[in-house]
Amino acid sequence: MPSEVRTKFKVAAVQAAPEFLDLEKGVEKAVRLIEEASSFGAALIAFPEVWLPGYPWWIWLDSPAWGMQFVRRYFENSLAVDSEHFERIKAAAAKNKIFVVLGFSERAGGSLYIAQAIIDDQGKLIATRRKLKPTHAERTVYGEGDGSHLAVHDTSIGRMGALCCAEHIQPLSKYAMYSQHEQIHVAAWPSFSVYRGAAFQLSAQANNAASQVYALEGQCFVLAPCATVSKEMIDMLVDKDSKAALLTEGGGFAMIYGPDAAPLCEPLGEKEEGLLCADVDLGMIGVAKAAYDPVGHYSRPDVLRLLFNRNRSTPVHDFEQESFPDTLKHPARPAAGSSEPGPEDSK
Repeated sequence: MPSEVRTKFKVAAVQAAPEFLDLEKGVEKAVRLIEEASSFGAALIAFPEVWLPGYPWWIWLDSPAWGMQFVRRYFENSLAVDSEHFERIKAAAAKNKIFVVLGFSERAGGSLYIAQAIIDDQGKLIATRRKLKPTHAERTVYGEGDGSHLAVHDTSIGRMGALCCAEHIQPLSKYAMYSQHEQIHVAAWPSFSVYRGAAFQLSAQANNAASQVYALEGQCFVLAPCATVSKEMIDMLVDKDSKAALLTEGGGFAMIYGPDAAPLCEPLGEKEEGLLCADVDLGMIGVAKAAYDPVGHYSRPDVLRLLFNRNRSTPVHDFEQESFPDTLKHPARPAAGSSEPGPEDSK
């Protein structure tokens, strides 16, 4: 834990369109926004879900076959953690002395993940995380995270964590985060511009409520950055009149909430780009927890408890040679009467 934690500071949430499918331009725009937030005196800037290189809206608009035209470009413009582009984001955080929580499509090997990076004001990577379960059609693009990605981290501006989009309607995942005494939370959203009027579950009203309830339940400050869909994106993705109602321009509904769930800033227009800023006072958290603390005085662990596997999950497990059972070290001898050759027959 840092030796000294700041308790009062300013934060910024991004509402802006991505430089769609263009990683180089996207990083340049991210750096500009980092510089802008720093000039406002912000100690933290939070970006929307997969803001680099943008959300793959085509998965909601047509068949997988039609969407294949975007697959290679999206993969090649997704961000690898060990890349020069990622180093530029870290350098911008250090230069501007600001924490950055970046939403990006992570390219790792041959797979993509809905990821968030937490970078401190010295440019050090504190952690990256992946969305535990991609939502609905997202599963055609992205892989899954694991329990190690439900984590809260000690920083010099408090205990910080992040989730993406519909992770905020997963009660058990949220409780796992609350149990780690989170103080600053980033709830990243891609835009509320798809299936408007047809699927209230995907609306700004429903999902902003999820961010607000997270603040209420967790008694933490919640930054809810939200991307917009630009006219350029519409021109690229909406190639038929029948799709015009499925994805609309705008959809930006970013907000910041206090630990009592009160909105802390005025919203921007849904097509407007900019930064939403608010003042944070971590002392407000103790006041909020006096009423509700679902992982403390307001819990009943004798009645209800959560099983939480925090371990990292990997598809390959390496073992030392001597740890293998003898049956795996040596070929099995053939059964009596078998015509198959044994180990001695090959000598």
